[in-house]
Amino acid sequence: MASAIRIDGKAKAAELSEKIKEETAALAGNHGIKPGLAVVIIGEDPASQVYVRNKKRTADACGFHSIQHSLPADVSQRDVLDLVASLNEDKAIHGILVQLPLPDHLDEHQITQSIAPSKDVDGFHYINIGKLTAGDTADAFVPCTPAGCMLMIEDHLGADLSGLSAVVIGRSNIVGKPMASLLLARNATVTITHSRTKDLPAVVRGADIVVAAVGRPNMVGGDWIKPGAVVIDVGINRVETEVDGETKAKLIGDVNYDEASEVAKAITPVPGGVGPMTITMLMANTLRSAKLAAGLVD
Repeated sequence: MASAIRIDGKAKAAELSEKIKEETAALAGNHGIKPGLAVVIIGEDPASQVYVRNKKRTADACGFHSIQHSLPADVSQRDVLDLVASLNEDKAIHGILVQLPLPDHLDEHQITQSIAPSKDVDGFHYINIGKLTAGDTADAFVPCTPAGCMLMIEDHLGADLSGLSAVVIGRSNIVGKPMASLLLARNATVTITHSRTKDLPAVVRGADIVVAAVGRPNMVGGDWIKPGAVVIDVGINRVETEVDGETKAKLIGDVNYDEASEVAKAITPVPGGVGPMTITMLMANTLRSAKLAAGLVD
């Protein structure tokens, strides 16, 4: 019998979405401003199509001005950059998101860095990354997944993490590094680990907070977890399993949920944990961008 609190990302995201909806209605009513989100999708990647559909549906539900640009897989780099440049200039658009991964012939770095930092609601522009690292986030955007993880951690441990140790497994620019910056800003003592870390289980075992973002199914076993730790599983791994003689795809995390939930204080499931929060934080960033553009954020 699992003893950990199951952190319900769906419920948390729904609660936040309601607040975003209310603030969006107030912004439109009081100032005539509607947050605008433009999503650019290139090619036919099925997972990307699902993500983009979810983002558009959520943006519409929040009352945003939401547009989607679907470009063919063989689109030129120049055409993508021209589209981003026109969106940078469009005053009705406050957030620009280019869905990754991109087809191989496109330069992902050049495209993501061409988005105006003030509209970079994914938080991937080096100016936003630099501000986050420096702890100067007043007008910066934090990547959506770490921002969502942070809210879930605060629910269980409070906003001040002084005296607590956190281990982040994974060093990506999208999750691992920004997650470490956010935890540091909350006074946690942070260790970033990765595939080259010596005796990884022992390092993780010392942590009061574990954020797993490495992309390896069930890598983190229950014996890696310190009793009473808060465990945030960012991994989304699609694995084939056999059910009644049929092969089906199943989503599982980087953490062995059944084992870890016997030991942890609180843990996110996969699916239904971090995923729903990521899209909601994208909406929160877009709303904030609209307010910043109108000078309505102190």
